[in-house]
Amino acid sequence: MKAFERWLGLVLLAAVGLQLFFVLRIGLMVVVAPESTTFQRSEMWQQWKDGAERPWQQRWVDYAQISDHLKRAVLTSEDDQFVEHGGVRWDAIERAMERNAKEEHRAARKQSTRPARLFGGSTITQQLAKNLLLSGERNMLRKGQELVLAHLLELLLSKQRILEIYLNSVEWGNGIFGAEAAARHYFGKSAAGLTPAEAARLAVMLPNPRHFEANPRSPYLNQRSSAIQRRMAATPLP
Repeated sequence: MKAFERWLGLVLLAAVGLQLFFVLRIGLMVVVAPESTTFQRSEMWQQWKDGAERPWQQRWVDYAQISDHLKRAVLTSEDDQFVEHGGVRWDAIERAMERNAKEEHRAARKQSTRPARLFGGSTITQQLAKNLLLSGERNMLRKGQELVLAHLLELLLSKQRILEIYLNSVEWGNGIFGAEAAARHYFGKSAAGLTPAEAARLAVMLPNPRHFEANPRSPYLNQRSSAIQRRMAATPLP
């Protein structure tokens, strides 16, 4: 029994230590921009193993150097209640779970060999928490940690800082990270100079950037970009 209690105590101590580490990492981001995210380091390692020849593309730019069109387009497409929520939208998670259950039931009924299409309910803050500090594993423990980190991000950083870090670190194609690299790769200009149409197109790429990089003439990309462009003017910025 005593051995079990010691083991349990060590596990709890390690869990508390991990949370303190996350608090310190996030607190440092108030003044210091993260050089890379866990997701980026994982991708770097994978590209190195695969012998990829494409150079890594990323360049940090401050919030003011990113077009407001891109900020509005990304928020409209990914998280239109960003300025209002506290990091997690439970209603969106609930809707995503319901849609996923329906998709899985539909796939099972049709006896499809393809995996069911899954929908996410993550806010931009949750996406940042996941990519910044966590592994790509999908399980309840990791999801729980993501929710904790989302609340910590909102507690320790301003909304503007969260969006700034997100836009500088999110993937926009194979080896392309951040708004500046994306703007230069796809449009040959800086992130500050993006037009509403260009910004909407980049925003729509975000859920699946490598697919749209390989399929730039996708009808869905064109249609969804037009829809986002019509709505984005009404989206508030932090």
